[in-house]
Amino acid sequence: MAGRLYLCATPIGNLEDITFRVLRTLKEVDLIAAEDTRHSIKLLNHFEIKTPMTSYHEYNKVDKARYLVEQLKDGVNIALITDAGTPGISDPGEELVRQCYEAGLEVTSLPGPAACVTALTMSGLSTRRFCFEAFLPSEKGDKKERARILGELKDETRTIIIYEAPHHLVRTLEDLYEVLGNRRITILRELTKKFETAFRTTFEDALAAYGQEEPKGECVIVIEGRSPRELREEQIRTWEEMGLEEHLEHYMSMGQDKKEAMKSVAKDRGISKRDVYQQLL
Repeated sequence: MAGRLYLCATPIGNLEDITFRVLRTLKEVDLIAAEDTRHSIKLLNHFEIKTPMTSYHEYNKVDKARYLVEQLKDGVNIALITDAGTPGISDPGEELVRQCYEAGLEVTSLPGPAACVTALTMSGLSTRRFCFEAFLPSEKGDKKERARILGELKDETRTIIIYEAPHHLVRTLEDLYEVLGNRRITILRELTKKFETAFRTTFEDALAAYGQEEPKGECVIVIEGRSPRELREEQIRTWEEMGLEEHLEHYMSMGQDKKEAMKSVAKDRGISKRDVYQQLL
C-alpha cells in the first residue's frame, strides 16, 4: 500500500501556532522532508519529535521529489514542512505535490499559519479580493521579469500582497511607487513574534521613514488595489484622446467586423451605438 504525503503548516514565528494535528502527524509519519533541516531541527526538538528528516529545498526539488515519490510508492508516509508557514506557498513544495499527483499518490494538507493571509487580515485594507505575488524577481537576477510583473500590477484592482527581505525593502518600495503611484499600504514585519508591527502608511511616507531608520525583520507589503472607477475614467480618457475612427480601427484590426467594432467603441466610451454611427458619418 502506498504512503501519503502530508503538507504540514508550521509556525511563522510563534511556536504556539502549531496545531495538535500537525504535531501528531509529525510524530507518526516515517519521514519528514524539510526545506532546511538545520532550521527545522529546532522546531522538532522543542516538541520532542524524533522522526527522521531529509532535506528538500529549491536546489534539489526535482530530483529529490522523484526520490520521495519512490519512497511513497513503497509505503513510506512523508510529512513536508517549510521553514515557516504552509508548504507549497512560495516554496518548492509545489513540485513534490505535482509529481505525487502524476504518480497517482495521495496528498493531504494540514492547514495552519500562512504569512500572506495573516498580513492581509491585519492590514486594514480590503480583504474581499486579493492577489499574492510572493517575492518579486530580483533586479539582478531577472530585471525584465521584474519590470513585467510590476507593469501588470499597475492596473490591479485587488489588494496586492508581496514578501520582501529587510535589505531589499527600500528598493522594492521605490520600484512599486514608481510604477503604481502613491497608494495606501501596510508594511508588516516579524509576524506573530514579540516585535510584530503593522505600519499603515503610503509609499511616500514609508520611504521617508526608512530614510531615517533602517528596516529590520522579514516583511510583508500589503498594497491597496487601484480604484476601478479611476481605472475606468482613465480608459475613457485614453479612448477619447485616440479619436473615434482610430478607436474603430483598433477593434477591426483585432478581427472584429465593423458592426462588432462599433458596439465595442460604444461600450468603451459609454455612449450608444447610434451615437457612434452618427459621429462617423
